[in-house]
Amino acid sequence: MRLAVLASVGAFAALGATGYLVWDAGGGSPSDRAEARSRPPAAFLWAVNKNAEAEPFRAIPDKVALDMAKVRLGGRLFHDPRLSGDGTLACASCHSLELGGADARSTPVGIGGAAIPLNSPTVLNAGFNIAQFWDGRAASLEEQAAGPLLSPVEMGSNWPHAIQVITEDATYRAAFAEYYGGVVEPATILDAIATFERSLTTPGAPFDRYLKGDSTAISARAKAGLKLFTAFGCSACHQGVNLGGNLFQKLGVVVPYFKDGEAVTQADLGRFNVTGREEDRHVFKVPSLRNIALTGPYFHDGSVERLEDAITLMAFHQLGRSVSDEEVAFIAEFLRTLDGAPGGGQ
Repeated sequence: MRLAVLASVGAFAALGATGYLVWDAGGGSPSDRAEARSRPPAAFLWAVNKNAEAEPFRAIPDKVALDMAKVRLGGRLFHDPRLSGDGTLACASCHSLELGGADARSTPVGIGGAAIPLNSPTVLNAGFNIAQFWDGRAASLEEQAAGPLLSPVEMGSNWPHAIQVITEDATYRAAFAEYYGGVVEPATILDAIATFERSLTTPGAPFDRYLKGDSTAISARAKAGLKLFTAFGCSACHQGVNLGGNLFQKLGVVVPYFKDGEAVTQADLGRFNVTGREEDRHVFKVPSLRNIALTGPYFHDGSVERLEDAITLMAFHQLGRSVSDEEVAFIAEFLRTLDGAPGGGQ
């Protein structure tokens, strides 16, 4: 049990350069990125993320300009199990809006009960991410939406089947005639679904109100947690509008997460499965912390049930810190202020 290790290990010294690897998807020049790889995490935000403002966090926009007719069409497609190969699963089966945009399982169950090895990331605020999936293999929400639909172990469908379902439905036919000139093809289907997903922003969370100047929006305990979160260096990777989702990072920066001799699955290899580069072994897209209290179990494999345990493990493996129960409780209180309901489309 990983948590047992923490009880016997004292706090590490401040992070140095050794073993610290940073991957950025587009921000900064090659020289910036090379320099960031040799600097402590706190330096990363300023060296690489050229879009960062003076503070590491940004509020979710109150509104996202979208075609609401397409949002409604995409929402129907997102919730329609007929698009799957056997008519039993929809996108919403693994990304329930009632469950924080995830599914409350360690790992999801696909068509015919097939086991899927990776935890379902939340779809809420996914439009703010630099890439989709834990390994970042999809560059856009459109590309991501096609993945589960066509996967033989997820929705088990294919384009001829999905197109037939849509063209045989009079309501769908009318909507595609109005918004896509009657063209029902992969590009138009994915555009509608992705437009719906981009509408799933959660403005108005307590922390967003706090960022906008309402000092009473979060409690004193949450404010203490926020101070610890930034002082410990958590915000080096969890920053921006999504408090994550905008860079890739190795799981086990300071203390290896995967022990020698421990079984490692293909899913544990992370971005290595996409690039084949040794430096991408065990590298994952840093998850958004938005709605994190609603989307457990945690980590890429859903192996950690409690938010507090996830905090303890991340502090240890990513930052080399042993944190007290009180510090963990404060940080968890802060993270709960990131919960918000969908409602940012216009």
